[in-house]
Amino acid sequence: MRAADLPVPAPDQPPWLVEGLWGTGAVGVIGGAPKSAKTWLALELAVAVASGRSCLGRYLVPRRGPALVFAAEDPPTHVRERLESIARARGADFQKLDVRLIVEPVVRLDRELDRARLRATVQRHAPRLLVLDPYVRLQCGVDENHATEVAAILGSLRALSRTENVAIALVHHTRKGGAADPGQSLRGSGDFHAWGDSNLYLRSCRGSITLVIEQRAAPAPPAVMLELVSDGGPVRLEVRQLPPPPPPRTLAERILHALEESQPLHKHQLRHRLRVRNHHLAETLRDLEVAGRIARTPSGWARSGSPTS
Repeated sequence: MRAADLPVPAPDQPPWLVEGLWGTGAVGVIGGAPKSAKTWLALELAVAVASGRSCLGRYLVPRRGPALVFAAEDPPTHVRERLESIARARGADFQKLDVRLIVEPVVRLDRELDRARLRATVQRHAPRLLVLDPYVRLQCGVDENHATEVAAILGSLRALSRTENVAIALVHHTRKGGAADPGQSLRGSGDFHAWGDSNLYLRSCRGSITLVIEQRAAPAPPAVMLELVSDGGPVRLEVRQLPPPPPPRTLAERILHALEESQPLHKHQLRHRLRVRNHHLAETLRDLEVAGRIARTPSGWARSGSPTS
C-alpha cells in the first residue's frame, strides 16, 4: 500500500499507554537481573493500565483498559497478593480492578498450539496490555542465543500485538556483569534489544534500583531511582525523592576556595578560573579585603594569614 493510503490513527487514540513509559500497542522488554523488581514493575504497569491510576505515582495513564498477565514463576495467589498491594498503594479499588491472570501452569511460545491459544485468549479478553513474565519460562526447546529461533518467537508476539492492538511487556533477564548499554546486557540474542518499541531496564545496587527508559519513537529521559518500599503499608515500588541539590556557592566562597587550592592568584587568573564578570569579581575582592578575609600581595591575592600574605 502507498503510505498515504494507510488508515490514519483515530484522533482520540493516545500515543501513550503509560505516558513516558510505554507506547500504545508497543512491544518491549522489562529487563534486569534476578531480584531487581522486574515483576513488581510489570505488575505496576498492569495495575496502572487497568485502573487508570498513575504508574509509580508519577506516569499518567491517558485511557485505562483491561490488562492480562501470565506470571510463569509465581503461583496465582502470590500474584494476586502483589496486585492487591499495588492497588492499595495507588488508591485503586482492587475488587473492580480489571487485571486478568492466565492461570495455566505452562505456556510455551515455541509451540504452535500454545501460540494459537494465547491469541484466542487475547481476542476473547481484548486487553490493552499483555504481560508475559519471564521469557525463559515461555519456551523449552529454543536456544535464547540462537537469533533465528528467538526471532520467530518475538515475531509471533509482534504479529499478535499488531493484529489485536495490544501492548506486550516481556520480562527478561540480563547477563551477569552486564554492559554499559543496558539493552546490550539482555541475555541471549541481540534480537531482544532490537525488538522493543518501549524498553525498561532495572539495575539494583545496595537497595537502590535504577530505572532506565528506552523508546524507539521518543528521546530517552534521564534515569529514575526507585525503591521497593515496605513500611508497614502496602509493599510497592516508589520513585525515590532525591535530596535537593546544594545551593550554588557565592562568589566570595568560590574565591576563597580557589585561593585555598592555589595561592596567590592575580585578578585575571581568578576571572579565568571562576568564569565571572570583571566588575562582579572586583566588587567581591574589595568586600573580602575590607572584611580581612584576603589581602593583596605582590604575587596576587591571597588568603589573610597565609605565609604569602
